[in-house]
Amino acid sequence: MLSEICSEIKNYFTYNTTKYVGKFHIVGGELQEDCELQNDQYYRIVGSVFNDGVHKHPATNLHDETWDGGVWQMAVPQEVIDLSEEIDTWKTKYGGAESAALSPFTSESFGGYSYTKGASSNGGSGITWKSVFADRLNKWRKIRP
Repeated sequence: MLSEICSEIKNYFTYNTTKYVGKFHIVGGELQEDCELQNDQYYRIVGSVFNDGVHKHPATNLHDETWDGGVWQMAVPQEVIDLSEEIDTWKTKYGGAESAALSPFTSESFGGYSYTKGASSNGGSGITWKSVFADRLNKWRKIRP
């Protein structure tokens, strides 16, 4: 979820952190290079075929590969991590295919029952985690990555 959030807000929290660039190896599901990551620190893999995205050190479930790219240390605020967990909970409850929030219909009427739901701020129908949590995420949103 943190990968999606960082992508959405165009912020990988890499200010004052090191970005390593070069050849990297993942063997047995683990990053082999020492990128000075601390336990429980988040980092971003860039340029990988199988592992692009945000991971928490020490990750042991990565796909084995060798790639030329980057590993970026991250300094994610605890508030963003907590919000990520809250979004996960929301998605579990409301994000399923059977959820009314994801229905392709903006209104329905049958058997004497009818409903109409509002449109999201982007003009689409339905409510997504992006629209529900936008105000709280805007604090960290960047215009450019």
